[in-house]
Amino acid sequence: MKRVALPLLLVVVLAAIAMAGYWLNRPAASQAVACADPLAGCSFNRQGATVTVRFSARPTPLEAFELSVAAPGASRVSAEFQMNGMEMGFNRYDLHPAGNGTYASRVTLPVCVSGRRDWTLTLEIDGAHYALPFSTR
Repeated sequence: MKRVALPLLLVVVLAAIAMAGYWLNRPAASQAVACADPLAGCSFNRQGATVTVRFSARPTPLEAFELSVAAPGASRVSAEFQMNGMEMGFNRYDLHPAGNGTYASRVTLPVCVSGRRDWTLTLEIDGAHYALPFSTR
């Protein structure tokens, strides 16, 4: 009986851990934002204010660049880079106040071993999520 119960218990515990991990890491609902060129800057409306997102350089995996978000009235801004259907690991950045309602941080794209170049920047501004798709070259 013990020979069957212990492995079965182990399987149940591992399944519970996997389900909890999925539940905690599930993507939040995001508002899609069109962003043709993040280097030039992209703007969208948030609660009646214009938010502007800008990259300091063309993103390349493993090369740091400055991400700035002008979000008037915001108290907390964070950013995460993902690909659709592909887990890119933990790469969440908390942006720091840079004055005049702007938040900024040096960020780095993770490496994609498959060579894909389609990314989504998910911004969280005071709990609301915005998805900005972009591409690397």
